[in-house]
Parts: sequence; C-alpha cells; structure tokens
Amino acid sequence: MKNKICIVLSFLLLFIMTGCGNNEAQNGVESTLPQTEEQTEQSTDYEQVGSGTEIQKSSEAVSEPEQESDMGTKTLVVYFSATGTTKLLAEYAAEILNADLYEIVPEDPYTEEDLAYYTNGRADQEQNDPYIRPGISGSVENMEEYNTIILGYPIWHGQAPRIISTFLENYDFSEKTIIPFCTSHSSGVGSSASNLHSLCSESVQWLDGERFASGTSRESIEEWLNSISILNWE
Repeated sequence: MKNKICIVLSFLLLFIMTGCGNNEAQNGVESTLPQTEEQTEQSTDYEQVGSGTEIQKSSEAVSEPEQESDMGTKTLVVYFSATGTTKLLAEYAAEILNADLYEIVPEDPYTEEDLAYYTNGRADQEQNDPYIRPGISGSVENMEEYNTIILGYPIWHGQAPRIISTFLENYDFSEKTIIPFCTSHSSGVGSSASNLHSLCSESVQWLDGERFASGTSRESIEEWLNSISILNWE
C-alpha cells in the first residue's frame, strides 16, 4: 500500500514539474518578441534619418556652386541725372547690356535755382569745394555681386557733380572695372574721370570715359559699348 502511494506521489510531482517548465518556456518566448520588434523599428528609423541626411547634403552640393557662379559676374549701370539727360542714356546702356540699373538720388533734391550757373547757387558752391560730399538717399545693397560698373554723370563746371564722389567713397570697388561716361553741351570728359579715379583703390581697373551730347541715340550708346567690347564680357 505504501509503495502504491509513493508511486502516485512520484507521478504527481513529475506532472507538476513538467507543467512549470512549459510555462517558463512559453514566458521566455513571449518576452523576446517585443524586443525583436523594437530593434526592427529602431533600425528602420535610423535608415530613414540617414537617407534624409544624404539627400540634404546632395542638395547643398548642387546649390552652392550655382550661388558662387552668380557672384561677381554682373554689370551695374549707375547714374546721376538732375535734368534727365544722363538718365536716358543710362537706361539705354542697361537695356543693351541686360544690366541692373541704379540711380544716385540726392537726399536733398536739386531745384532749378540750385542748378543755375554762375549765380552762386548750390551747384556752384559744391563744385567750388572739392571736399563737399552731398548725401545720397538709398544704397546698393549687393555691390559685391557686380564686377563691372558703368558710371554716368553730367559735367558741372568741368567736373563730375560732387555727389559722384560721395558714391565712389561709399563702396569698396577693389578688383572691379569702372567705365565712366558723361553728358554735356560741349565739355569733354576731361579730368573729371581721372579725378574720380583717384578716389578708388589702385586695384580698380578704370577705363577711358566717353562724352555724349543731349539727345544721343540708343544706337550711338550701343556703338560705344561695342567699341570697348563690353558686350562680350558677360
């Protein structure tokens, strides 16, 4: 009788131990599933981030040379015109060259009385004093983009208006090319250009200027630009 009881208890104990082992094995399998899915998700996220970074770098590599190619390869036509004569010729030049156009606008506009010759008016007084620098309204914000400047102005008492000196002293024209032209009834460009040239650094290439009369045609401006080969510079 005792032997039968021992045998039954032995089978019961073996059954209990086998059931516990199966539960532990099941628990062990289940505990590894979340970890495997998490690792897979992390791997996918990393590849997406990596791909985005590579695309961004590739885009930057394409855009930077394009930006650099636009720097320092443009022409700017700059002019000062109190009566409109120089303005028209500057507009011709900008149209022919497909260049940007900038007007030098005085902070204190000139009146007819200011411009009257030999009346000791404002223009007479300014031209008699080489150190006067009339103020300019506005500025060229992107001057570094231009490598060629076409500079137009009228002749006042044999010289460029002092406001042109203000303009030249307000910017760094190092390594740029400046090509002046003037308008007048009879006076040539004369010493006006050389006096302006002295206001710039030695690295500026200053070409010979040209004088034009009132009513100069667009064709004449184009012929002049062709004569200095600027149409082939762009």
